[in-house]
Amino acid sequence: MKESLDPRINRTDLNVDAIEPLEELDQFQTFEVFHQEKRGQQHIHVGIVHAPNPDMALLYAKEQYARRGKTVNLWVVASNHVFATDYMDDDIFSTTPEKIHRDPATYKVMDKINEYKKRVNA
Repeated sequence: MKESLDPRINRTDLNVDAIEPLEELDQFQTFEVFHQEKRGQQHIHVGIVHAPNPDMALLYAKEQYARRGKTVNLWVVASNHVFATDYMDDDIFSTTPEKIHRDPATYKVMDKINEYKKRVNA
């Protein structure tokens, strides 16, 4: 492997020579990037990167999504490994509106508290 001008690349000890060149009109694989700001918190999807392999995807994700804010951990997952429901299967969510009472955002407690404070302080 050639020595890079960037010491961070040299520290990663990636085998860049093993990356095969792209065929004409071919593209790098897409990876979903998940970011964890603090230990114990859940990872949050922050975007995507295009890379030839998972090691390079981690490097690109670090450079793109972890250099500005605090980061303790990154995940990269090949987009073709993510499974999702089909939009035609929307009937599996049909009971969701009935469960609105489970969402804490639907309760207006702070509004009531602020109204009470206004009445008491008035």
